[in-house]
Amino acid sequence: MVQIPKTSAPPPPAQRSVPTSADVARLAGVSRATVSYVLNNTSAVRISEPTRRRVHQAAEELGYVPHAAARSLRAGHSRMVLMPAPDVPVGPLYSQFLNELQWALSRLEYTVVQYGGLGLRGDEAARAWAELRPVAVLAPGGGLGPRGVSVLKRSGARAVVTLGPERIEGAHALLMDHQEVGRSVGAHLLARGYRRVGVLVPEDPGLEIFSRPRLEGVRQALAGTDATLTEVPLAYDEKAAADLAGRWRSLGLDAVFAYNDEFAMLIMRALLDEGIGIPDETAVVGADDLMLGRLLRPRLSTVHIELPSGRELAELVDRAVREPSAEPEARVVLGAEVVHRESS
Repeated sequence: MVQIPKTSAPPPPAQRSVPTSADVARLAGVSRATVSYVLNNTSAVRISEPTRRRVHQAAEELGYVPHAAARSLRAGHSRMVLMPAPDVPVGPLYSQFLNELQWALSRLEYTVVQYGGLGLRGDEAARAWAELRPVAVLAPGGGLGPRGVSVLKRSGARAVVTLGPERIEGAHALLMDHQEVGRSVGAHLLARGYRRVGVLVPEDPGLEIFSRPRLEGVRQALAGTDATLTEVPLAYDEKAAADLAGRWRSLGLDAVFAYNDEFAMLIMRALLDEGIGIPDETAVVGADDLMLGRLLRPRLSTVHIELPSGRELAELVDRAVREPSAEPEARVVLGAEVVHRESS
């Protein structure tokens, strides 16, 4: 019998110590205070450019990264801005706006963290956000109430900013009136002579916070006229659009507001496949003014939506963080203007 000699397990690799600001200071030949000033971008203290370069090179060589928690202790608050991830498909226009906002906040030395807490809403969501101790929270859509705002502020949030149709007590508000989008479409269709107006209402869960106000806006524009309004439910699905197009003529509509450009493209393709002329039999209007709408044939009439620049909102957040006792601001930030093209 062959005996296999026992071999001892190899020793574990020696753990490298975590580099500290003192290590960076020694390598760069400066004080720890200078390292702190340079890496925290402190503007109150003048540091020469060669010294800054030496500190950055030393930190990179050692793999040193400032400790966010320690920085928060020194400042008395974190630099984290929490943005709950929307639990509905917000579309390219809002995605671009949110990306611009994150970039602008990072330029002001905030760390933006997206929180993907699916299923959490209202006060329950606020408690989950508060556990991370953000200095500010940007809450899109509805659901957050005064109690949730209070929970966040007691946990250290200096600014709570909501993006939605109404003000919440204690929070700064960016008011987005989607009824204005519908009103502008209704007025446009009336002026173009259309009187049997349909409004696509997405069946996708969560979109009602946008679609219902837009529907109500069209209703307001048509009120007191001889025009009629028909709600037309539709899922964002090619088969659903084809089925709707197959019975379109039975609806007797001469125009349709398709909620947004993506739904407009969906229903336009289905109507054209069914042999229904646009705009000869049915005019189509979208919203968001995406570039793809200009590439369609016929070119898509749409609503150009004006949102605040990410830089403006970032400056609002920064001001609210620096002045937490200031009275909450409310600002209407959504403008709507119809862009008339070939489809209407």
